[in-house]
Amino acid sequence: MQRPYYYLGDFLREHFGCRVIKIPVHAGFDCPNRDGLVGRDGCIFCCNSSFSLALREPLKPVPDQIRAARAAVKGSARHKFLVYFQSFTNTYAPVARLRTLYDAALAEPDVVGLCIATRPDCVPEPVVDMLADYARRWHLWLELGLQSAHDRTLAAINRGHTRADFEEAVARCRDRGFYVCAHVILGLPGEGRREMLETADFLSSQAVQGVKIHHLQIIEGTPLAAMYRRGQAKPLELEQYPQLVCDFLERLRPDIIIHRLLGDALEDDQLLAPRWEAGKSQIVAAIEQEMANRIRCRVSAGEGRCVAWGS
Repeated sequence: MQRPYYYLGDFLREHFGCRVIKIPVHAGFDCPNRDGLVGRDGCIFCCNSSFSLALREPLKPVPDQIRAARAAVKGSARHKFLVYFQSFTNTYAPVARLRTLYDAALAEPDVVGLCIATRPDCVPEPVVDMLADYARRWHLWLELGLQSAHDRTLAAINRGHTRADFEEAVARCRDRGFYVCAHVILGLPGEGRREMLETADFLSSQAVQGVKIHHLQIIEGTPLAAMYRRGQAKPLELEQYPQLVCDFLERLRPDIIIHRLLGDALEDDQLLAPRWEAGKSQIVAAIEQEMANRIRCRVSAGEGRCVAWGS
């Protein structure tokens, strides 16, 4: 079924002619917002083990992680793979070490490229030059954690970088041959619908090719969990989420590739809030249905604005 937005899976199938699966790996990186370079407390929402299985066991070589993940994929011989350097800040090391890790991943059979998650303040020019070199031979996504376009919010969540840091990183990466994806979180403390949609407007003005949307999840043991218990953070309600995501998507350029529509927590006992009754597939279906309804409304109105779209 064709989705009512430009979905990453469809984009990859267009490029490679088959299904392309992302394999997340943990390569032992740290984060400058944890080791003291920028800060020591990290982002108020951060709990990498809530979404990374690799962090729950002793660190294994990247090739071993890839082989184990491939073995678990049914019909893996028919697929291609992108290795996703996911946990913490995956450009936060000397270029020589980065090349060693990336090369080891790319040497595995049927791996066609990399997705590299990092911070916008951790992509200096030498790293960008290295990524551009890889992009001549491999499919490459650089995933930058923006979270919000508002400096007030970034300070409140102890992000440790600014909107300007993101703008400068994107400018360095422009026309270098690889793709840039921005991560955003909807429902951050202090943000309403207006602020979230302003982040969409901002991203549409930037040279990004992808957006990954998360909803704010409050994980046990984080500073955000303590804020939630004090009534200082309120998660989004399930009933409002499909409408909000569609509002956000409508503000993005139509060529922007959507990597995801909501976040995941691997273990239910780690998730404090929101505890939505619907599962991920049901929520995605609700978002896609809402988006399809809006498109039909737009067509029937002769491209005029439909009142069902909201303001």
